Amino acid sequence: MALVDDGIRQFREDNPFESMMWRFDNAARLLDLDPDLYKVLRVPNREITVYIPVFMDDGHIEVFTGYRVQHNFARGPAKGGIRYAPDVTIDEVRALAAWMTWKCAVVNIPFGGAKGGVICDPSQMSQGELERMTRRYTAELVDFIGPERDVPAPDMNTNEQTMAWIMDTYSMHVRHTVTAVVTGKPVDLSGSRGRREATGRGLLFVVNEAVKKLGMRPEKTRVAIQGSGNVGGIAAKLMHETGYQIVAISDVRCGIYNSKGLDLPKVMTHLAKHKTLEKFPDAEPVTNKDLLELDCDVLLPAATENQITSNNASRIRCKILAEGANGPTTAAADDILESNGVFVIPDILANAGGVTCSYFEWVQNRMGYFWKEEMVNERLQDIMVASFHDVCKYAESHAVNNRVAAYMLAIDRVAYITRVRGIYA
Repeated sequence: MALVDDGIRQFREDNPFESMMWRFDNAARLLDLDPDLYKVLRVPNREITVYIPVFMDDGHIEVFTGYRVQHNFARGPAKGGIRYAPDVTIDEVRALAAWMTWKCAVVNIPFGGAKGGVICDPSQMSQGELERMTRRYTAELVDFIGPERDVPAPDMNTNEQTMAWIMDTYSMHVRHTVTAVVTGKPVDLSGSRGRREATGRGLLFVVNEAVKKLGMRPEKTRVAIQGSGNVGGIAAKLMHETGYQIVAISDVRCGIYNSKGLDLPKVMTHLAKHKTLEKFPDAEPVTNKDLLELDCDVLLPAATENQITSNNASRIRCKILAEGANGPTTAAADDILESNGVFVIPDILANAGGVTCSYFEWVQNRMGYFWKEEMVNERLQDIMVASFHDVCKYAESHAVNNRVAAYMLAIDRVAYITRVRGIYA
């Protein structure tokens, strides 16, 4: 992907960390951020690389590389998921950790940002191999994580079971059960009701507000969703139940499209049975790439980074772009989308429902009292709706687009706390 030069600095469009830093620098400049605070906020607090020896099922030892980047602690413990994937890089983890700092600040919850990753291919590993790798990874990080330090959560290719292994390993090391060390746990293991659906539900809440703001109605709104997993699939289900017309959805290999609307319950049944959307009747096949360029009212990329770039941004035809994934749009694409009048709900706001509900889980674990799902969803709605309007007001008062406003608001909040706390030396 191209090297982008905006006249101030150059960055590689496909590098998520450089893309994030360009947006940070732009927002910091517009805020007239104090140069000393700028130096502090633009770098992570700590980067940890660990090497994880694991006995594989056939008896040989494989050594995996793992990362944990703790970006900022000013507003509270660091917070962020752990992903397992063969293409994990330190730059990706750095970007995701910083995004978590800004995301937590946008929705005004008392966390900083962190992220973790292990370079591996979970599809080629047994359950036993994954457990041994997870436990050793946790043991290597045990001095750096904890309820008051850094609270991991699930991310790509990790789940409730992974979090249970981490919680148990940490608890064995400290010699007592510590449920608040991770979030995204099974409900019966002190997880929170509503956590699994929280990111998709949060997307529904902010899309509802955007639809109202633009004078649209859900039943007349066509939605295309890239992704059908824990974010895209749940968002699709909840939006369908609200009355939105889901015209396209995809899995990792392919997508389907019907301009008159998909029968979503049948789609999800087909996907659960066949593990793919291929050969679903009453729909046209569409690639993940082409799905992004469909004529629709709401486009919801909920797959992975760098999906909307300077190469295809001019062909995006939605009215509202709600970013379910982290970093689905590159910095070089932002100006193109703005010039075409696309109303962007940026990732650090749009998909913050997950970390907000993780905050609820952490609170419940620490108080030892658990809420009904209705209360979780009500409090999630309160935070997501208020945060949406905070960003919109900031955009209007500073005459900037929503993404710039979200970064400015987040940086302003973190900078204020950093300034009040001072620099320990």
